[in-house]
Amino acid sequence: MQPSHVKHQIAPLSQAIAARALALNMNDVPQDVWDYLKLCLADAVGIAFASRHYDFAAKSLQSLDVLGSQGSASIIGQARTVALRDAALMNGLLIHGLDYDDTHMASVVHCSASAFPAALALAEQQQLSGQNLLLATLIAIEIDALLGMQAGGVFQQVGFHPTGVVGVFGAAVAAARLLGGDEAAAVRSQGVALSLSSGSMAFLDDGSWTKRLHPGWAASAALQAASLGVSGFEGPGEAYGGRYGFYSLYAPGTAVETETISAQLFTDWALRTVAIKPYPICHFNHAPVDAALFLREQHRVSMEEIESVTALLDERQFGVVADPIESKRVPQSEYDAKFSVPYAVATALVKGRFGLAELEDAARLNSDVLALAQRIHCEHDARSCYPDAFSGGVRINTKDGRVLAHFEEINRGAAGRLLGAEQVYEKFMANCALTISTERAEALWESLQRMDELEDVTALMALLRTETNKAN
Repeated sequence: MQPSHVKHQIAPLSQAIAARALALNMNDVPQDVWDYLKLCLADAVGIAFASRHYDFAAKSLQSLDVLGSQGSASIIGQARTVALRDAALMNGLLIHGLDYDDTHMASVVHCSASAFPAALALAEQQQLSGQNLLLATLIAIEIDALLGMQAGGVFQQVGFHPTGVVGVFGAAVAAARLLGGDEAAAVRSQGVALSLSSGSMAFLDDGSWTKRLHPGWAASAALQAASLGVSGFEGPGEAYGGRYGFYSLYAPGTAVETETISAQLFTDWALRTVAIKPYPICHFNHAPVDAALFLREQHRVSMEEIESVTALLDERQFGVVADPIESKRVPQSEYDAKFSVPYAVATALVKGRFGLAELEDAARLNSDVLALAQRIHCEHDARSCYPDAFSGGVRINTKDGRVLAHFEEINRGAAGRLLGAEQVYEKFMANCALTISTERAEALWESLQRMDELEDVTALMALLRTETNKAN
């Protein structure tokens, strides 16, 4: 055994992340990053209110009563408060519950869904300013994006959900900072977070609900990791490298690029490449849906004219949205449908749209959509920019011999085609309309866009606790 007087060796990456996160201040961040962050967080809140419309939210919230949850922390859309970690858990679940939340493309991490709930819970508890809430959220997002990028898509290939396994680290560092921890505490927090990182892709086999849980668990676990780290509980000094470190376990073969991450963190601003979703489906399906809508509008092709349809993607995306193709053509639930490129493309071609309504059971069982989905195949396209962008396209072969094709190199919402404030506002209002009044939604939007002006988050939290018109 190691003598008690010998200190643990602190690995370069854990230490580099801790040092840079604790040194960052508001003046280091460009204004465009702040402006876009507020859009991302408003988008997240709108989705959380929309999620309250669905059965998964009600059942998730009921689970808090099984074990009992007493406290003063707020859940979006609910007047009753709960324990701090439970609020972070549920807010992350609500934000990610519709798979409509933002994604950092190169890492395939839904950054806001774990970063914001963890920071929000502590900001409310400590009555922090809006600026502190924004800064902590940004710290978590930037760390998660860079950690996820290092794996180059390997997480999903070996069965792990990137958001689930990465999200705990950024939130733990941000939480350690909000709790007043020093550099050593932030290192310890990352080491503890390593043992709390989780997120299986098994939901893909049956369309079950566990993916919805992952960001919330990451946020809740991050609060636990940070509280332990700040209290002096010892975690491994190296969270990322080493034979049992994060990358060895979750992304075998990945090199730990300490210098790259250290140089890029809080300088390249990964948030600028975070994509706000235009559709409530897996991001891999967005470009094919846009391509299908383009071809439908341009060529006015009827379903009777179509011989076959090919969705064009990078083959590394197939395991999530295309395989096994037989089951993807007939999704068994609304969540299953989110991860089906045949269903997404067929719906776009038949209906000329794709929104939350297109995931309801009546829409999912539409005979015209299902019939067309049977004629949809998936093919690798070498033009894809994956994982830097989720490129995709559609090729239609008609019965009279025509070939109609369109390819989107950069999916709408991604860097280079980011959604603007007006588009995010429209999405926010449409989502909120499912469960709260227009007046409350307008007030909430205004408060979120002025978050950096708030002396403390008390008024914002009151708006977030607006009761929805759905029973909890």
